[in-house]
Amino acid sequence: MQMLVLALPTLGVTELILILVVILLIFGPKQIPKLAKMFGKASKKFKEGLNDEEEEEETKTSVKKEKAGDEEEA
Repeated sequence: MQMLVLALPTLGVTELILILVVILLIFGPKQIPKLAKMFGKASKKFKEGLNDEEEEEETKTSVKKEKAGDEEEA
């Protein structure tokens, strides 16, 4: 994933302003707060999903270690 980030060019202030103006023209000023709210909720759910995956992997790893420890004791 880091390779993808490195391959993308960095955006300057001018480009960001241009993108915001285009979004404003496409969606209008009334829709921008709704879009921002939807984006915020989606990013929050995405982060929660990543955290859940990490917790599941940690649980699987600890269960494997416990099983390996039990087999060594037997």
